[in-house]
Amino acid sequence: DVQLVESGGGSVQAGGSLRLSCAASGDILSRYCMAWFRQAPGKEREGVAVLNSGSDRTSYADSVSGRFTISQDSALNTWYLQMNSLKPEDTAMYYCAAGRPGACAGGSLESGPYKSWGQGTQVTVS
Repeated sequence: DVQLVESGGGSVQAGGSLRLSCAASGDILSRYCMAWFRQAPGKEREGVAVLNSGSDRTSYADSVSGRFTISQDSALNTWYLQMNSLKPEDTAMYYCAAGRPGACAGGSLESGPYKSWGQGTQVTVS
């Protein structure tokens, strides 16, 4: 079992930046997919970014490509989401998730394959 704890959310003005962190502990595989999803009120959960810890391959939703960057610190079992040029439409609860390598095969942003989830951190852009 993998436990995930997010941090770094908050309120920011449009055009600002935030960095989210996700610390993993427990039965962490040597290679796995790490991902960020978000869900705004009244909307479906949306895949934002994924990273394969073994290949470092990343994939982003079109809505955040060029503004968000997912990265990892393997020594700390932590991954990050650097969010720049934030827009009001980025306002949502952000969740990190971990899954087996197949979860992000081909750069998939689907949430179904992910079995470990954090509690979420709120990002509000005004």
